[in-house]
Amino acid sequence: MMDMRVVGRERARQLARQGRLEDALAEYRNLLQAHPEDADACQRVAELLEELGRKGESSAAYALASSAWAKEGNLLRAVTACVALGRVGAPSEARARCTRALAERFALSLEPTSSEGPVPLFSRLGREDFVALVEVLSARVFAPGKSVVEEGEPGASMFALVEGRAEVARALEDGTRGVVGTVSPGDCFGELALVSEGPRLASVVTAERAVLLELTRAGLESVKARQPRVGQVLEDFYRRRLVDNLLRSNPLLSRLTPEQKAALSRDFHLRAVAPDEVLLAQGQRGDAFYVLLRGKCTPWLEHPDGRRMALVELREGDVFGEISLLLDKPVSATVRADVKGVVLRLPRDAFERHLLSQPGLKGQLMRMGTERLQRSARVLASGRVLHDGDLRV
Repeated sequence: MMDMRVVGRERARQLARQGRLEDALAEYRNLLQAHPEDADACQRVAELLEELGRKGESSAAYALASSAWAKEGNLLRAVTACVALGRVGAPSEARARCTRALAERFALSLEPTSSEGPVPLFSRLGREDFVALVEVLSARVFAPGKSVVEEGEPGASMFALVEGRAEVARALEDGTRGVVGTVSPGDCFGELALVSEGPRLASVVTAERAVLLELTRAGLESVKARQPRVGQVLEDFYRRRLVDNLLRSNPLLSRLTPEQKAALSRDFHLRAVAPDEVLLAQGQRGDAFYVLLRGKCTPWLEHPDGRRMALVELREGDVFGEISLLLDKPVSATVRADVKGVVLRLPRDAFERHLLSQPGLKGQLMRMGTERLQRSARVLASGRVLHDGDLRV
Protein backbone atom coordinates (compact mmCIF):
# COMPACT_ATOMS: atom_id res chain seq x y z
CA MET A 1 0.00 0.00 0.00
CA MET A 2 1.35 3.42 -0.98
CA ASP A 3 2.44 5.72 1.84
CA MET A 4 -0.11 8.56 1.99
CA ARG A 5 2.65 10.91 3.06
CA VAL A 6 4.47 10.25 -0.23
CA VAL A 7 1.26 10.86 -2.14
CA GLY A 8 0.58 14.11 -0.31
CA ARG A 9 4.15 15.34 -0.80
CA GLU A 10 4.03 14.68 -4.55
CA ARG A 11 0.65 16.41 -4.83
CA ALA A 12 2.07 19.45 -3.02
CA ARG A 13 5.07 19.55 -5.36
CA GLN A 14 2.84 19.43 -8.42
CA LEU A 15 0.75 22.30 -7.09
CA ALA A 16 3.89 24.34 -6.44
CA ARG A 17 5.18 23.65 -9.96
CA GLN A 18 1.83 24.87 -11.33
CA GLY A 19 2.23 28.12 -9.39
CA ARG A 20 -0.62 27.28 -7.01
CA LEU A 21 1.42 28.22 -3.98
CA GLU A 22 -1.44 28.65 -1.52
CA ASP A 23 -2.82 25.20 -2.42
CA ALA A 24 0.66 23.67 -2.11
CA LEU A 25 1.05 25.34 1.28
CA ALA A 26 -2.26 23.91 2.45
CA GLU A 27 -1.20 20.44 1.31
CA TYR A 28 2.07 20.59 3.23
CA ARG A 29 0.27 21.85 6.31
CA ASN A 30 -2.10 18.90 6.11
CA LEU A 31 0.98 16.65 6.07
CA LEU A 32 2.31 18.36 9.17
CA GLN A 33 -0.95 17.85 11.04
CA ALA A 34 -0.47 14.10 10.69
CA HIS A 35 3.34 14.16 10.97
CA PRO A 36 4.39 17.25 13.00
CA GLU A 37 8.10 16.41 12.88
CA ASP A 38 8.35 15.90 9.11
CA ALA A 39 11.43 18.05 8.46
CA ASP A 40 10.97 18.23 4.69
CA ALA A 41 7.36 19.41 5.06
CA CYS A 42 8.47 22.04 7.61
CA GLN A 43 11.10 23.23 5.15
CA ARG A 44 8.65 23.45 2.23
CA VAL A 45 6.14 25.38 4.32
CA ALA A 46 8.84 27.90 5.23
CA GLU A 47 9.94 28.27 1.61
CA LEU A 48 6.38 28.75 0.32
CA LEU A 49 5.63 31.34 2.98
CA GLU A 50 8.81 33.19 2.00
CA GLU A 51 7.85 33.06 -1.68
CA LEU A 52 4.40 34.38 -0.82
CA GLY A 53 5.99 37.32 1.00
CA ARG A 54 4.72 36.29 4.43
CA LYS A 55 8.08 36.71 6.12
CA GLY A 56 6.91 36.75 9.71
CA GLU A 57 5.25 33.34 9.31
CA SER A 58 8.19 32.14 7.26
CA SER A 59 10.61 33.03 10.04
CA ALA A 60 8.75 30.86 12.55
CA ALA A 61 8.52 28.04 10.00
CA TYR A 62 12.26 28.10 9.29
CA ALA A 63 12.98 27.87 13.02
CA LEU A 64 10.73 24.79 13.22
CA ALA A 65 12.40 23.31 10.14
CA SER A 66 15.87 23.78 11.64
CA SER A 67 14.78 22.00 14.81
CA ALA A 68 13.18 19.17 12.82
CA TRP A 69 16.28 18.66 10.65
CA ALA A 70 18.45 18.66 13.78
CA LYS A 71 16.30 15.92 15.34
CA GLU A 72 16.85 13.86 12.20
CA GLY A 73 20.61 14.41 12.56
CA ASN A 74 20.88 16.40 9.32
CA LEU A 75 23.17 19.21 10.46
CA LEU A 76 23.73 20.76 7.04
CA ARG A 77 20.03 21.22 6.35
CA ALA A 78 19.42 22.40 9.91
CA VAL A 79 22.10 25.06 9.45
CA THR A 80 20.60 26.12 6.11
CA ALA A 81 17.16 26.62 7.66
CA CYS A 82 18.77 28.59 10.48
CA VAL A 83 20.67 30.79 7.99
CA ALA A 84 17.40 31.51 6.17
CA LEU A 85 16.15 33.33 9.27
CA GLY A 86 18.44 36.23 8.45
CA ARG A 87 17.22 36.32 4.86
CA VAL A 88 13.56 36.67 5.88
CA GLY A 89 14.29 39.39 8.41
CA ALA A 90 13.97 37.42 11.63
CA PRO A 91 15.27 39.26 14.72
CA SER A 92 18.93 38.59 15.45
CA GLU A 93 17.90 37.05 18.77
CA ALA A 94 15.84 34.41 16.97
CA ARG A 95 18.72 33.43 14.73
CA ALA A 96 21.10 33.35 17.70
CA ARG A 97 18.73 31.01 19.60
CA CYS A 98 18.51 28.76 16.56
CA THR A 99 22.28 28.63 16.05
CA ARG A 100 23.02 27.98 19.72
CA ALA A 101 20.42 25.23 19.82
CA LEU A 102 22.25 23.51 16.96
CA ALA A 103 25.60 23.97 18.67
CA GLU A 104 24.22 22.38 21.83
CA ARG A 105 22.58 19.48 19.98
CA PHE A 106 25.73 18.65 18.06
CA ALA A 107 28.11 19.55 20.89
CA LEU A 108 29.86 16.17 21.04
CA SER A 109 30.72 16.17 17.36
CA LEU A 110 31.67 19.82 17.41
CA GLU A 111 34.20 19.64 20.22
CA PRO A 112 37.71 20.71 19.15
CA THR A 113 39.09 17.28 20.11
CA SER A 114 36.86 15.49 17.63
CA SER A 115 38.60 14.55 14.38
CA GLU A 116 35.54 14.51 12.16
CA GLY A 117 32.12 16.05 12.67
CA PRO A 118 28.80 15.11 11.05
CA VAL A 119 29.62 17.52 8.20
CA PRO A 120 33.30 18.05 7.34
CA LEU A 121 32.84 21.80 6.93
CA PHE A 122 32.11 22.04 10.68
CA SER A 123 34.70 19.48 11.84
CA ARG A 124 36.46 20.24 15.13
CA LEU A 125 34.63 23.51 15.75
CA GLY A 126 33.82 24.38 19.33
CA ARG A 127 30.43 25.83 20.25
CA GLU A 128 31.40 29.50 19.97
CA ASP A 129 33.36 28.85 16.77
CA PHE A 130 30.32 27.12 15.28
CA VAL A 131 27.99 29.98 16.18
CA ALA A 132 30.38 32.56 14.71
CA LEU A 133 30.75 30.63 11.45
CA VAL A 134 27.02 30.10 10.94
CA GLU A 135 26.47 33.83 11.36
CA VAL A 136 28.49 34.59 8.20
CA LEU A 137 27.08 31.83 5.98
CA SER A 138 24.47 32.53 3.34
CA ALA A 139 22.02 30.12 1.68
CA ARG A 140 21.55 30.28 -2.09
CA VAL A 141 19.07 28.53 -4.37
CA PHE A 142 19.88 27.73 -8.02
CA ALA A 143 17.48 26.56 -10.73
CA PRO A 144 18.49 23.59 -12.91
CA GLY A 145 21.17 24.35 -15.49
CA LYS A 146 22.56 27.40 -13.66
CA SER A 147 26.28 28.00 -13.13
CA VAL A 148 27.34 28.25 -9.51
CA VAL A 149 30.94 29.06 -10.48
CA GLU A 150 32.56 29.48 -13.90
CA GLU A 151 35.99 28.20 -14.89
CA GLY A 152 38.45 31.06 -15.34
CA GLU A 153 36.49 33.58 -13.28
CA PRO A 154 37.91 34.98 -10.03
CA GLY A 155 36.86 33.01 -6.97
CA ALA A 156 36.10 34.45 -3.55
CA SER A 157 33.97 31.83 -1.81
CA MET A 158 33.42 28.15 -1.12
CA PHE A 159 30.17 26.17 -1.14
CA ALA A 160 28.52 23.18 0.52
CA LEU A 161 25.73 21.48 -1.43
CA VAL A 162 22.70 21.00 0.81
CA GLU A 163 20.09 19.77 -1.63
CA GLY A 164 20.10 18.74 -5.30
CA ARG A 165 22.91 17.70 -7.61
CA ALA A 166 25.51 19.51 -9.70
CA GLU A 167 28.12 18.63 -12.31
CA VAL A 168 31.77 19.71 -12.47
CA ALA A 169 32.88 20.67 -15.99
CA ARG A 170 36.30 21.65 -17.25
CA ALA A 171 37.87 22.76 -20.53
CA LEU A 172 39.67 19.76 -22.05
CA GLU A 173 42.90 19.72 -24.03
CA ASP A 174 41.05 19.39 -27.35
CA GLY A 175 39.19 22.63 -26.66
CA THR A 176 35.88 21.01 -25.73
CA ARG A 177 34.24 21.17 -22.31
CA GLY A 178 33.55 17.92 -20.51
CA VAL A 179 31.97 16.77 -17.25
CA VAL A 180 34.70 15.49 -14.93
CA GLY A 181 32.70 14.89 -11.76
CA THR A 182 29.51 15.38 -9.79
CA VAL A 183 28.63 17.19 -6.57
CA SER A 184 26.16 15.54 -4.18
CA PRO A 185 24.51 16.73 -0.96
CA GLY A 186 27.14 17.13 1.74
CA ASP A 187 29.95 17.80 -0.73
CA CYS A 188 32.01 21.00 -0.56
CA PHE A 189 33.79 22.77 -3.41
CA GLY A 190 35.62 26.01 -4.16
CA GLU A 191 37.68 26.05 -0.97
CA LEU A 192 40.90 26.94 -2.80
CA ALA A 193 39.35 30.36 -3.50
CA LEU A 194 39.59 31.16 0.21
CA VAL A 195 43.39 31.09 0.12
CA SER A 196 43.91 32.32 -3.41
CA GLU A 197 42.54 35.07 -5.62
CA GLY A 198 43.24 33.05 -8.74
CA PRO A 199 40.61 31.91 -11.25
CA ARG A 200 38.25 29.00 -10.72
CA LEU A 201 39.75 25.75 -12.00
CA ALA A 202 36.41 24.32 -13.16
CA SER A 203 32.74 25.20 -13.63
CA VAL A 204 29.98 23.82 -11.41
CA VAL A 205 26.53 23.67 -13.04
CA THR A 206 23.34 22.51 -11.31
CA ALA A 207 21.76 19.38 -12.77
CA GLU A 208 18.55 20.03 -10.80
CA ARG A 209 17.25 22.58 -8.33
CA ALA A 210 20.02 23.04 -5.79
CA VAL A 211 20.40 24.68 -2.39
CA LEU A 212 23.88 25.65 -1.28
CA LEU A 213 25.57 27.25 1.70
CA GLU A 214 28.18 29.84 0.76
CA LEU A 215 31.14 31.09 2.79
CA THR A 216 32.83 34.13 1.26
CA ARG A 217 36.40 35.23 1.86
CA ALA A 218 35.06 38.43 3.44
CA GLY A 219 32.87 36.38 5.76
CA LEU A 220 35.77 34.16 6.74
CA GLU A 221 37.98 37.16 7.52
CA SER A 222 35.19 38.63 9.61
CA VAL A 223 34.74 35.51 11.71
CA LYS A 224 38.50 34.96 12.07
CA ALA A 225 38.79 38.44 13.63
CA ARG A 226 36.39 37.33 16.38
CA GLN A 227 37.17 33.61 16.59
CA PRO A 228 40.72 33.01 15.28
CA ARG A 229 40.42 29.25 15.71
CA VAL A 230 37.80 29.09 12.94
CA GLY A 231 40.41 30.10 10.39
CA GLN A 232 42.78 27.36 11.51
CA VAL A 233 40.08 24.70 11.56
CA LEU A 234 38.87 25.60 8.07
CA GLU A 235 42.42 25.79 6.72
CA ASP A 236 43.06 22.31 8.14
CA PHE A 237 39.83 21.14 6.48
CA TYR A 238 40.59 22.31 2.96
CA ARG A 239 44.30 21.50 3.24
CA ARG A 240 43.31 17.94 4.14
CA ARG A 241 40.91 17.79 1.18
CA LEU A 242 43.56 19.08 -1.22
CA VAL A 243 46.12 16.60 0.07
CA ASP A 244 43.59 13.77 -0.10
CA ASN A 245 42.85 14.61 -3.74
CA LEU A 246 46.57 14.73 -4.47
CA LEU A 247 47.26 11.40 -2.78
CA ARG A 248 44.38 9.81 -4.65
CA SER A 249 45.22 11.13 -8.12
CA ASN A 250 49.01 11.50 -8.20
CA PRO A 251 50.57 8.31 -9.67
CA LEU A 252 53.59 8.72 -7.45
CA LEU A 253 51.77 9.11 -4.15
CA SER A 254 48.69 6.95 -4.76
CA ARG A 255 50.79 3.85 -4.01
CA LEU A 256 50.99 4.70 -0.32
CA THR A 257 48.85 2.73 2.14
CA PRO A 258 45.88 4.51 3.79
CA GLU A 259 47.90 4.74 7.01
CA GLN A 260 50.87 6.28 5.19
CA LYS A 261 48.60 8.74 3.38
CA ALA A 262 47.00 9.82 6.66
CA ALA A 263 50.41 10.42 8.24
CA LEU A 264 51.70 12.27 5.18
CA SER A 265 48.58 14.43 4.98
CA ARG A 266 49.26 15.92 8.40
CA ASP A 267 52.71 17.19 7.37
CA PHE A 268 51.78 19.01 4.16
CA HIS A 269 51.40 22.79 4.54
CA LEU A 270 49.20 24.96 2.34
CA ARG A 271 50.92 28.17 1.27
CA ALA A 272 50.03 31.14 -0.91
CA VAL A 273 52.74 32.26 -3.34
CA ALA A 274 53.28 35.81 -4.59
CA PRO A 275 54.24 36.66 -8.21
CA ASP A 276 58.03 36.48 -8.73
CA GLU A 277 58.51 34.71 -5.39
CA VAL A 278 61.47 32.30 -5.46
CA LEU A 279 60.54 28.91 -4.03
CA LEU A 280 63.84 27.18 -4.73
CA ALA A 281 67.17 28.93 -5.31
CA GLN A 282 69.85 27.33 -7.46
CA GLY A 283 72.91 26.37 -5.42
CA GLN A 284 71.15 26.44 -2.06
CA ARG A 285 70.16 23.41 0.00
CA GLY A 286 66.62 22.24 -0.77
CA ASP A 287 64.22 22.70 2.11
CA ALA A 288 61.03 21.00 0.90
CA PHE A 289 59.09 18.98 -1.67
CA TYR A 290 56.44 21.09 -3.44
CA VAL A 291 53.17 20.46 -5.28
CA LEU A 292 51.86 23.31 -7.45
CA LEU A 293 48.10 23.60 -6.83
CA ARG A 294 47.43 26.88 -8.58
CA GLY A 295 49.43 29.14 -10.85
CA LYS A 296 52.54 28.65 -13.01
CA CYS A 297 56.24 28.51 -12.20
CA THR A 298 59.30 28.75 -14.43
CA PRO A 299 62.38 26.75 -13.42
CA TRP A 300 65.56 28.29 -14.81
CA LEU A 301 69.28 27.66 -14.78
CA GLU A 302 71.81 30.41 -14.29
CA HIS A 303 75.33 30.31 -15.76
CA PRO A 304 78.22 31.88 -13.88
CA ASP A 305 78.24 34.60 -16.55
CA GLY A 306 74.64 35.52 -15.66
CA ARG A 307 72.85 33.92 -18.60
CA ARG A 308 69.45 32.42 -17.74
CA MET A 309 68.10 29.32 -19.42
CA ALA A 310 64.47 28.28 -19.07
CA LEU A 311 63.40 24.72 -18.36
CA VAL A 312 59.95 23.20 -18.90
CA GLU A 313 57.26 25.34 -17.27
CA LEU A 314 55.62 23.87 -14.16
CA ARG A 315 51.83 23.82 -14.18
CA GLU A 316 49.08 22.88 -11.74
CA GLY A 317 49.60 19.37 -10.39
CA ASP A 318 53.36 19.28 -11.03
CA VAL A 319 55.81 18.46 -8.24
CA PHE A 320 59.31 19.86 -7.74
CA GLY A 321 62.14 20.08 -5.23
CA GLU A 322 62.67 16.33 -5.01
CA ILE A 323 66.13 16.23 -6.66
CA SER A 324 67.94 18.13 -3.92
CA LEU A 325 66.21 16.09 -1.22
CA LEU A 326 66.93 12.78 -2.92
CA LEU A 327 70.60 13.41 -3.63
CA ASP A 328 71.22 15.68 -0.61
CA LYS A 329 72.82 18.20 -2.93
CA PRO A 330 72.19 21.89 -3.64
CA VAL A 331 69.14 22.81 -5.70
CA SER A 332 69.91 22.34 -9.42
CA ALA A 333 67.58 25.08 -10.75
CA THR A 334 65.80 28.14 -9.44
CA VAL A 335 61.99 27.91 -9.39
CA ARG A 336 60.16 31.23 -9.44
CA ALA A 337 56.40 31.87 -9.46
CA ASP A 338 55.23 33.54 -12.67
CA VAL A 339 51.87 34.53 -11.18
CA LYS A 340 50.07 34.45 -7.85
CA GLY A 341 49.57 30.83 -6.84
CA VAL A 342 49.15 28.21 -4.13
CA VAL A 343 51.44 25.30 -3.28
CA LEU A 344 51.47 22.36 -0.91
CA ARG A 345 54.82 22.18 0.88
CA LEU A 346 56.26 19.07 2.52
CA PRO A 347 59.32 19.92 4.69
CA ARG A 348 62.57 18.01 4.18
CA ASP A 349 62.31 15.96 7.38
CA ALA A 350 58.74 14.84 6.53
CA PHE A 351 59.80 14.00 2.95
CA GLU A 352 62.60 11.80 4.23
CA ARG A 353 60.40 10.17 6.86
CA HIS A 354 57.40 9.41 4.64
CA LEU A 355 58.76 9.00 1.10
CA LEU A 356 62.41 7.99 1.19
CA SER A 357 61.56 5.18 3.58
CA GLN A 358 59.49 3.50 0.85
CA PRO A 359 61.83 1.55 -1.50
CA GLY A 360 59.51 1.48 -4.52
CA LEU A 361 58.58 5.12 -4.13
CA LYS A 362 62.20 6.17 -3.68
CA GLY A 363 63.03 4.44 -6.96
CA GLN A 364 60.31 6.34 -8.81
CA LEU A 365 61.48 9.63 -7.35
CA MET A 366 65.06 8.84 -8.36
CA ARG A 367 63.99 8.17 -11.95
CA MET A 368 61.95 11.39 -12.07
CA GLY A 369 64.85 13.36 -10.65
CA THR A 370 67.28 11.82 -13.14
CA GLU A 371 65.02 12.78 -16.06
CA ARG A 372 64.91 16.37 -14.85
CA LEU A 373 68.68 16.51 -14.46
CA GLN A 374 69.07 15.18 -18.01
CA ARG A 375 66.69 17.85 -19.33
CA SER A 376 68.68 20.50 -17.50
CA ALA A 377 71.89 19.19 -19.02
CA ARG A 378 70.38 19.37 -22.51
CA VAL A 379 69.32 22.99 -21.96
CA LEU A 380 72.80 23.89 -20.73
CA ALA A 381 74.32 22.26 -23.79
CA SER A 382 71.98 24.12 -26.13
CA GLY A 383 73.13 27.49 -24.84
CA ARG A 384 69.62 28.93 -25.26
CA VAL A 385 69.43 32.22 -23.36
CA LEU A 386 66.29 33.46 -21.66
CA HIS A 387 66.29 37.20 -20.99
CA ASP A 388 64.54 38.64 -17.94
CA GLY A 389 61.66 39.97 -19.99
CA ASP A 390 60.92 36.52 -21.39
CA LEU A 391 60.12 35.18 -17.94
CA ARG A 392 56.83 37.10 -17.76
CA VAL A 393 53.61 35.25 -18.49
